[in-house]
Parts: sequence; C-alpha cells; structure tokens
Amino acid sequence: MVAVVAFAAPGPAHAAGHVGIAALQVALRAHGAYPGTIDGVAGPTTAAGVRAVERRAGLAVDGVAGARVRRALGRLGRHPLGSRVLHTGSVGWDVSALQFRLAWRGFPSGIFDGRFGAHVAAAVSAYQRFAGLPADGVAGPATLASLRRTPIPRSPIRLARPLLAPIGDGFGPRGATFHTGVDMLAGYGAAVRSAGAGAVIFTGWLDGYGKLVVVEHTLGVSTYYAHLSRILVRTGQRVGTGSLLGRVGMTGHATGPHLHFEVRLRSAEVDPRTAIG
Repeated sequence: MVAVVAFAAPGPAHAAGHVGIAALQVALRAHGAYPGTIDGVAGPTTAAGVRAVERRAGLAVDGVAGARVRRALGRLGRHPLGSRVLHTGSVGWDVSALQFRLAWRGFPSGIFDGRFGAHVAAAVSAYQRFAGLPADGVAGPATLASLRRTPIPRSPIRLARPLLAPIGDGFGPRGATFHTGVDMLAGYGAAVRSAGAGAVIFTGWLDGYGKLVVVEHTLGVSTYYAHLSRILVRTGQRVGTGSLLGRVGMTGHATGPHLHFEVRLRSAEVDPRTAIG
C-alpha cells in the first residue's frame, strides 16, 4: 500500500487535488472524522481526521495515513486504484479515487462515497464513449489507463460572459459532490445572454436545473443556462453572441437568484472559466 501523508502537497494528478488524498477524505468523512470538502487537497482538517482515527484505533498519533490507518478505515481504506477491475457493487478506496478522477475529467457521479452504484456506472459509460472505448460501464485497465492519460478537458472556443456578475460557487468539488458549472450572482430578472453563436437545442424544465436553455455551438461545445425565471427563446432558434435568452431566477434547486452556467464539450463538463476567462 502507498502511504498518504496528510500534510503532503497534492500530486500532479489533478489541478485541484490528488486522487489519493480525495479517497482518504471520503473514508474519513464516512467515519465522521472529516467535515470538509472532498477536494483532494491535504491540509490541517484532513490531518486532524487522520489523528482522530488513529486515537480511536489505539494507534500512534502522527497524522500519517499509512497501512494501519487504512486498515482502521475498513472497506473504504482498501484496494489502491488499479489493483482490480471495478464494477457495480465494488466498494473501496479505489472507487473513491475513480469517482474523483471521473469528476475532473468531466463526468461526475453524484456523491463521493466510495461505492460503485448506478451513477458511477453511468459516468464510466459516458466517459468511455467520450474516449472512444467500449462503453460497458466497467472500469478495467484500459479505462483506468485512459483516465490517467487524458488531460482535464477545456473549451476549444472562447465564449462571452452570459451576464456581468460576480461568480459565487465555482467549478469543482463542493462538499461531498462536484459542482459542474459556475454560479453568477445577479439580481432576479437580470438579462441572460448567449455566450456564443449557435442553435437553441433545449428549452424547458429539467430536474434541479429548473427553467433551462441549452445552446449548441461549434466544435462540440454547448452551454447551459439554468434556474431561469423566464425563457425568451424557442428550441431550434438560431442565436448570436449576446442574444437575449431569458431572465435570472431561482427555479429548480436554487436557494437564491443566480445563473448556473455550464459549458460541455461532447458531453464532458468543463470549467467555464477556460472559455470565458
């Protein structure tokens, strides 16, 4: 087993953290020892969680998540990523690492919990289609190697801001989940404009997004405008950069008025800031 030192600097696997630290945080959270965000970034809260587990297990308290700590973490402390094929029903450290890596490759699977269920299988299949692999929903050596090699996707085109407003929650880990866009904090009814030229391919209500507009652009890029109070375009309509799409609202899973803005590249979620600066 590879020891993970809780205060170690995150490795190069991800822009925002290391899969090993993320897997450790998932296991610590399951044991009530880590209240922070599953971000793969080592720090004092992660180290405090490791020490808490060490004390409970009667181990020497040094804040190092080595083999003994991982045994104390039970099922979520077992199986390094790549040590076995992962499929529906798998539970372990490697599943947590897989979830984290999938999320940063644009395919989040809900809550980071180290359990390979239907959401993880769907995310694996979606990634496999994106990468040109057989989409069987099983994370074997070819899929894991592809995830390791594939860079974090970025938008290949530049886009305009859909409205001029400060950004609240950004793209990336949020609590035990992954936020797939950026939240632009604007007043109720503020104008929402298309970030680029394209065709409107969806208008209507979608689960937690509430009232939503989706615009398809070039090079496989599409943009999502969610939580709207009003939709002012129709499906099939051509729009230009700056065309009025709707008005800011708080429909769907929103606790206050804001625009949730997403950018996708061939179904992969990408950080909108790679497109809008």
